[in-house]
This record gives sequence, structure tokens and C-alpha cells, in this order.
Amino acid sequence: MENHHKHDHSLRKDHHSYAKEDTKEKSEEVKTELAETTVHAHDEAHRHTDHTMDEDHTHGGHHDHHAMMIEDFKKRFWISLVLAIPVLALSEMIQQWLGFEIDFEGRGYILFGLSSIIYFYGGWPFLKGLVDELKTNGPGMMTLIAVAITVAYVYSSAVVFGLEGMDFFWELATLIVVMLLGHWIEMKSVMGASRALELLVQMMPAEAHLVHGDHIMDVKVEELKKNDIILIKAHEKIPADGTVQEGESYLDESMLTGESRPVKKSKGDQVIGGSVNGNQSIRVKVVKTGKESYLNKVISLVEEAQKAKSKTQGLANTAAKWLTYIAIGAGIITLAVWLMLGREFDFALERMVTVMVISCPHALGLAIPLVVAISTAVSAQKGLLIRNRTAFENSRKITALVFDKTGTLTEGKFGVSRFESLTNDLSNEELLAYAASLEQQSEHPIAQGIVRAAKEKELSFKKVEHFESLTAKGIQGEMDGVLWKVVSPGYLKENHLDIPAEAQSDAAETVVFVIQNEQLVGFIALADKIREESSQAIELLKSKDMKIFMATGDNEKTAKAVSEKLGLDGYYSEVLPHQKVEIIKELQGKGHFVAMTGDGVNDAPALAQANVGIAVGSGTDVAAETADIILVNSNPKDIASLILFGRATYRKMIQNLVWATGYNAIALPLATGFIPGLMISPAIGAVFMSLSTVIVAVNAQLLRRSAQQT
Repeated sequence: MENHHKHDHSLRKDHHSYAKEDTKEKSEEVKTELAETTVHAHDEAHRHTDHTMDEDHTHGGHHDHHAMMIEDFKKRFWISLVLAIPVLALSEMIQQWLGFEIDFEGRGYILFGLSSIIYFYGGWPFLKGLVDELKTNGPGMMTLIAVAITVAYVYSSAVVFGLEGMDFFWELATLIVVMLLGHWIEMKSVMGASRALELLVQMMPAEAHLVHGDHIMDVKVEELKKNDIILIKAHEKIPADGTVQEGESYLDESMLTGESRPVKKSKGDQVIGGSVNGNQSIRVKVVKTGKESYLNKVISLVEEAQKAKSKTQGLANTAAKWLTYIAIGAGIITLAVWLMLGREFDFALERMVTVMVISCPHALGLAIPLVVAISTAVSAQKGLLIRNRTAFENSRKITALVFDKTGTLTEGKFGVSRFESLTNDLSNEELLAYAASLEQQSEHPIAQGIVRAAKEKELSFKKVEHFESLTAKGIQGEMDGVLWKVVSPGYLKENHLDIPAEAQSDAAETVVFVIQNEQLVGFIALADKIREESSQAIELLKSKDMKIFMATGDNEKTAKAVSEKLGLDGYYSEVLPHQKVEIIKELQGKGHFVAMTGDGVNDAPALAQANVGIAVGSGTDVAAETADIILVNSNPKDIASLILFGRATYRKMIQNLVWATGYNAIALPLATGFIPGLMISPAIGAVFMSLSTVIVAVNAQLLRRSAQQT
């Protein structure tokens, strides 16, 4: 629909723009993709004890589904736990182990009935996971668990109905309960499913004020067409990309372009859909709609970057894959060897089952989830919210870090950086107080910064009379019978007043001047202040042999000033979202493991593209939902803590995996019965299993001590 249309409102429903069709098409595509991603994520959640949760970067519907999955695992765990108690109490093995006896006619059938419920209800996620794994990437954690519980269930059921031997219902019940607990802990710890695309879309208003002749009508944004004229009232969001036709106002584009200060827009200037209008109404001619719009291009960049993210195969899943091969192989070999040695089939079968059941260590199911739960909780206390655990663990690999400037290295507010009186009759504080009193009458962003500074210093405001705005030059008004003005450098030039040397600086500042009865009496400089913690953070990070860069939508002068002050390795100024992604890709192409830190919508694609995306908490929900890790306190120093704690967390995971799988190295050979005099019974195997689980749990708790040292 590139042609110009003069519409009647009644014709709108018959002439939907291709933008609306694009929106519908995109909506259907997203729904389809989300459905596929949700199913895949459900399978992945079952398949991997160390799943990456990259699928979290999807729609709110996935968030709801993830919550339902957690609730499902919780329900299965508690029901299985309740049923497991009588199973343990009635199991002959446990009775011998603990030295008590409960026996009555039909005991075996009750065990069979309770265990059948546990197997089919509690074990269903693992049985389904086995099928899914074999269809896709081959055996993993789900296969290992499913094989162990199936062998235990089938063999034990056969014992109940006449086969010679001792049942393994107790092993079946405890294994399912522990594995359900592990998955529940893990999924609960990493929950925070992404709503990035949904939040991006929400930045656009639902309706627009269409100017139709002398009338103004509200229409859906999807119905807007190129060359339509729309009215944007004060403080409303811009519904589409376009150019200003009438009026002027200051627009807040910080969450879209990274520009920290509101930008003045007048006739002929371009405006971006999703930005926020200031205090004045403007009329805008629509230039781009649908997929052509700036915000939709940002959405596409986020989608592409997230799809391109690699999915790290979990260490626990890898260990489980090999344990599955070992369990099946060792079980078959054990059965074959004992049969060849002339032992009874019942004995050989029991040895085979013991080997296969013992090969699935309970500790492996808790090795990663316990560390995840503790690291997630401790990180939250330290101001780090972990959304993507794999990225958090990989933070130890970071070699290059790209900071966004606005709201990350800087405060993201247009504040007073310095002020000075040029006369002995007026103190610096008095100068600021008079200027702030006058600026209280204005909604200009500079005015807001000056007023905020005066309030922070608890200065008294004066009564202003005869306030007047000097178009494009400043403001003026009377206080205590004296005429005061706060004006721009242009006003000084027009009135042949020299700009004082004290007001000049290499820093990226905007300077306004205070005039009393036509005499220049002082100046106030404003800038987007660098955070106090930024210098220390950069120093700490560079001490870790990392290269530090800055990418910002701000101008060259501002970027250079901030970079030089902080001692960065380099900076990129006036960059657009796709250029930030290119910067990340360029660094990755040079072999760097790149982290990106930012807070705006314009950072979302780069946060998704980076190996580790870190959002500061003061930013938009969009950046936070796209990032892997969120700094709640917006303190750049927390990034150093993040890297150190990430290393400690990874070490604990490796240690726990060693303990969990080390159990098999001892128990499996003994379970075969091939070592003379050292053939262990299933009861002794249970002791090994319990000891391994306790060690893993205690080791995970030691992570808290590591956290205190970072």
C-alpha cells in the first residue's frame, strides 16, 4: 500500500493496509513459533538436567506454560513422595537394612499397586523424555532415568508374580521422587520466561488519533496507512514512524535510540513509533507502518539474534548419555557372563538388574539443580538475577565487554554537572536557587535537571512573576522585583555577550547562562552524569584481562569524553541497533567471548546476540527480558562479582558431577559380582547412593561461602 489514500472511516475495514496484514501474518508466525518452542522447551526441560533455557526468550504464553510445567512437576513430586513412604516401609530390602519387619498376605500386591502409580504417574515425564531423546539427539538424562525405573519396575513386578528374587520397588520410588525433586528445583530456579517480543510490541499504542478533514477519529494502529495525518497529544506514545507536520515538542527517544536527553521535534523532523511525546501536541504524517517501522525492525533483530544463539549441551546430560551406554552394556555383559559361567538365570538376571538400576545415581539428578538453586538465590541477594544459567556459567569466559553508555555507565538522567556564580554578590547556591525557581515554570528537560539539582541540595525557591518563554532562547521572569533570565549560548551571541572561559569544557555538556538585569552572573552545565561506580568497575574488569568498549547512540563528543574519562579500550558513537549487533559480531569474529551490558530497547538485539547479555535494572523491561542476567542495582561493579561468582558456580557443578558419577565407578564393578568376595548387595548399593547424594548436597551448600568471597 505505497500509494497515497484519502480515507473515509467507513472504508477502513474494506481497505486494510498491508501493515495490518503484516501484523496478522507476523502474529500467526509468532504464535506458531511459540507453540513449537513451547513444546520443544517442555521436552528440553525433561531432557536436560542442565538445559540452557534459551527457549525462555519467547512470548508470555511460554511463561505461563513454564509455570504450569513447574506446578506439574511439583504435583507429581508430592504425590510420588506420599506413595513412596509406604513402598519403602513395605520393601523387604529396607526392612532388612533398618532392622524391622512388616509382613502380611498381599504385601507384594500392595507394593506392586503403589509402585505402578509412581511409575506411570511420577515417571511419565522421564518415559516421555526417553522417547523424545531417542527421536532427536540420542540418549541423555531422561533415557538413563527411564531405563533404570523401567528395569526396576518390570523386574520387581515379575518377582511379585512368581520370579525368584528380591524386588526393587524401593529403588524405583526413591529414584523417581529424587529426580522429580531435582527437576522441580531446577525449573523453579531458572523460571523467568521471556516476554521480550511481547514487551516490544506493547511499546506501541493500540490506537491512533486519525485526522480526517475537520474531524479526529480513533482508529486501530494497524489500520494506519502511509501519508495519513495523525494527532499525538501530550505525553502519548507515537503510534507510527513519520514526520512532524504541525507543532513542536520534545520527544523521549531514550529507550529506542539511546539518546539520553529528550529531542526537540518541529515541522519536517522525523519521529519514531514507540517514542513518548512531551508536553505539546503535534501532528505527524505517517511514513512507515508494519514491518517497515523502526520498532518492528528492532523486533526482527531480537528474533534473529535469539534464534542464532547456540544451545550448550548440559554436562549432566552428557554424563547421563555415557552412563546409559555403560548401564545397558554392563547389564547385558553381566547377564551373559554369569550365564556362561553356569549360574542360574534368576541369579544372573538379579545381577543384571542390580547393575542397571545402580548405574543411575540419585546424586546426578541433584548435582546441577542444587547448585542452580543456591547460585540463583545467592546471586539475587548480590543483585544479580539469572535468567539464562548457561550464560551465567559461561561468564567466566568473557574476554570483551561492550557497555551501553546511557543508563549503564551513566545515570541516564540529564543532570547538573557543575554551576558557578561569576559575581561576588551571588553565591553558587543562590545562583542555582534563582535559576531553579525560574525553571520550575518550564517543562524543558534542562529545566527539570536544574530543578532536581536544587531540590537535592534542599534550596529555597523564589516566587516568580511575569514568567515568559523566549522562543528557542530561554526563559525569563521577575523575582524580588528583579528580572532574571536563563538562556542559551545563542542568546549571548545575539546580545554580544562573551561566553566566559569558565563555562567552556571538553566534556560533553550543555551550558545555560543566568542573567540578572541584563548582566551575566553565572552559568550552569548539565550532562548525563557518569556513575560513581563506573570507574572502579572498569578498573576491576580490565584487571581480569578484559577489553572494555562502549557503544552508544549519543554523539561523538559525548562518547569520546566518557571513554577518555573511564579509560576504555575503545568506543562507538551514534550507533543504531543493527550496528550494535554488528559490533558484537565483529568482536566475536576476532575470537572474543563477548558480554553486552545495556538498558534500552535499542540494546535488546545486541543483548541477544552477545554470548552473555547483561541488563541493568534501571532499564526497560524489554532489555531485562532479552538479557541473560539482570543487574538489579544497576551497579557496573556487580559485573565483576558476576564473573567471579560464575567461575565458582561452574567449579561446584564440575565437582558435583565428579562425585555423582564417581559413585558409579565404585558401585558398578562391585554390583556385577565379578570381583571375588566383593559382590555388593542392592542394600549396600543404596548406602553408596545415599552417601553420594549427601556429599553432593553438602558441596553445593559450600557455594554460599564462595559467594561471600566475591
